[in-house]
Amino acid sequence: MTIQEKLADAEAKYHLLITGQMARVITDQNGEAVTFTAATASRLAAYIADLKRQLGGAASAPLVPYF
Repeated sequence: MTIQEKLADAEAKYHLLITGQMARVITDQNGEAVTFTAATASRLAAYIADLKRQLGGAASAPLVPYF
């Protein structure tokens, strides 16, 4: 999976997480399973920002959970 694919997947999962529709477990780039809840959505946002940095782009405004 490319970094761009990981980014698209993580952003889609972030949307599902903050809208209460996600299964709340993803595998990060190191192959580790990570469980997310609304309270840890900031961790997923940080992962998205890291993927954006890896792609050479500046991370956009931080993602903020809406709850």
